[in-house]
Amino acid sequence: IDQITTRWGDIIAAHGAEAILPYSYAGTMGIVHRHAGHPFFYKLGASRLERTICSPAKEYGWKAVMGNTLVLHPDEAQGSDLIVLWGINAVATNIHFLHSVRQAKQRGAKVWLIDTYETPTAKVADEVFLTMPGSDGALALGIMHVLARDGLVDEAFLAAHVEGYDELRHRVLPDYPPSVVSGFTGLAETTIETMARQYAAAAAPFIRLGGGLSRYGNGAMTVRLITCLPALVGAWAKRGGGLMGNIATGSALDTAAVTREDFLARPTRIINMNQLGAALTTRSEPPIMSLYVYHSNPVGITPDQNSVLAGLERDDLFTVVHERFLTDTARHADILLPATSSLEHSDIYRSYGHYCIQRAYPVIEPIGESKANWDVFALLASAQGWQEPFFAQSADDLIDQWLDKPSPWLAAADISRLRSGEAVELPLPDGYKTDFRTPSGKISIMNRSEDQPLPSYGAPRGDEGPLWLMSAPTPIMLNSSFNERADLVGAEAGNQMTLQMNPADAAARNLADGQRVVAFNSRGEVVFILAVTSKVPAGVVVAEGVWWIGHAPGSRSVNALTSQRLTDRAAGSTFYDTKVDVRPEGSAAC
Repeated sequence: IDQITTRWGDIIAAHGAEAILPYSYAGTMGIVHRHAGHPFFYKLGASRLERTICSPAKEYGWKAVMGNTLVLHPDEAQGSDLIVLWGINAVATNIHFLHSVRQAKQRGAKVWLIDTYETPTAKVADEVFLTMPGSDGALALGIMHVLARDGLVDEAFLAAHVEGYDELRHRVLPDYPPSVVSGFTGLAETTIETMARQYAAAAAPFIRLGGGLSRYGNGAMTVRLITCLPALVGAWAKRGGGLMGNIATGSALDTAAVTREDFLARPTRIINMNQLGAALTTRSEPPIMSLYVYHSNPVGITPDQNSVLAGLERDDLFTVVHERFLTDTARHADILLPATSSLEHSDIYRSYGHYCIQRAYPVIEPIGESKANWDVFALLASAQGWQEPFFAQSADDLIDQWLDKPSPWLAAADISRLRSGEAVELPLPDGYKTDFRTPSGKISIMNRSEDQPLPSYGAPRGDEGPLWLMSAPTPIMLNSSFNERADLVGAEAGNQMTLQMNPADAAARNLADGQRVVAFNSRGEVVFILAVTSKVPAGVVVAEGVWWIGHAPGSRSVNALTSQRLTDRAAGSTFYDTKVDVRPEGSAAC
């Protein structure tokens, strides 16, 4: 702590506090420790980090249509007769939702999977529709074109609950007949026609929308278009129908109690976490002279890995990493601080994909000198000489503030069970499905506050290569934190960092299954073990999992290929808006 404080004092004297940049995301998942650094760095006057690496474009697209409307409860899917898993590999990222899928299937429901390749989730689907990367918005428009053309819409629901449908029907949909959409998506015209009719015929169609399709240059618009689709058939008024994206429970536990933006004396500059490489390698005023990383692994997860590594290798950059494991980023630390696991500290957790929250208490004492995020920032605040009582609190003190004076939504839950450490569910009000929390009280197909009031399709950007690269999740490795497990990753587990490729693309390049190959573009080169499979369509390659470099066949992992470009709205990542070519290892680039 003394060394960090001294170095930061020297940096602030020479360059100002904005020369210090925090880097974190969701590694600890808990609300207190995830946000523990915010108040410290606000008061310090450091640069602020725009934390948009996951799926902010997905949230933006939803809100452009639905505002603050509550997202469907996942159990709603059990009453559906057609579940559409759209751009989500639920086996890897949403396992608990599969319970509802199986319940619905036992009652006779059909399940579709719409994705860019045949993911492991295809095993639970009755039909699989493979689309060209970034074309999902066009598919939504093609389906809506057929619904409007053939009179398959719910006119009563549209009149009562939707604004902008007539404008969409007359101004946008005529440009997207199946013949045109087929060219964007790669699906046959007859397939698009059939999908539209079956979607309209379903008693209660339910779309479970993933996040991957929002990670293109057109990501927010893609989500906006798909979110319009249930309105045309009145799915929201039907038990089991609608669309489920990201469940937001922030209003139950106001993170402002932890983040304390009021400590920010003046607005400091904002640096997008997806553009860390540029921030570290491009001289700015002031330059980034210190990076403090906590519960994150930017070398592994951040786009344009070569740029990030070039920045971390600067002799004049002072890097502190607070981490549980020896990640790729930890190996570049000047000071490496040991962190607690979730079993060693108190916190309160909101859920992914459902409405439960849970308070957790430590099971064991912190091992060795390990400390939780909150405790380290309390020590740093004390070393700065700050006297605010806020920094003297414990994580439990902060949690108790939420529970002692709960928000109206939290107060409706069972607080006593929550205090005891049980998971509790936030209750949803009756009629929440058709309580459309938009300015008009209606679903906003037309949103006049947007630069583009009516949604329409724009193609993804991609790169100069011939093959789309899908850097997808894998069931064995949801994120890079799990790379320390030898029983999951590496030779002992029988898992390798593979690149899946269609047989036709492999044959065209004289490549064979199991061969070491190099995927490359203008940003970098990555060695993979080739896996030739018909589950991947021609023109697409798939790299599942965010592997540590230490487990990679070469000296880089997949994000050496991805771009620092941002999404159309909300400044999100564009991991999937990437193209590459592939050659045998050892051969020269063309």
